Amino acid sequence: MPDTDLNLLIALDALIAEASVAGAARRLGLSASAMSRTLTRLRQATGDQLLVRAGRQMVLTPCAEALQERVRNVVHEARSVLRPSVPELDVARLERDFTIRANEGFIEACGAALISAVTSEAPLVRLRFAPKVERSPPAPARRQCRHRNRRGQRDGAGGAPADPVP
Repeated sequence: MPDTDLNLLIALDALIAEASVAGAARRLGLSASAMSRTLTRLRQATGDQLLVRAGRQMVLTPCAEALQERVRNVVHEARSVLRPSVPELDVARLERDFTIRANEGFIEACGAALISAVTSEAPLVRLRFAPKVERSPPAPARRQCRHRNRRGQRDGAGGAPADPVP
């Protein structure tokens, strides 16, 4: 007996869940023709049609309906076996420094509330605020600003248009 292709289980799960070759193909990022070939392989492996045409749509066979829950559970279990175990983050015990780079307006408006919220949930976390470095405009924009300044069309403080100098 040849080895069973366990990828067929994922395809079967998608086909049963979608009850559509095109829907299962979209779900798995395959072409409809590739999913159709996979359905043919599943039909050979199970000895059942699994999906049959009923009018303009596809419906599950009684065998596919009976397999639905088992297939979903097997796929879920297989994915959990292959997924690395990541311990849940306990923020109450997290000890870390974070630097938040922001402009003064954000720090004034949200800084105290953010520190309060973080301190209540994660007392060992320290927040540091650093000023956001403002980038200068690209070279063509700088030249345009200098040209406007020479002509007296911009004030030096905010860069807003000013009345032209007579």
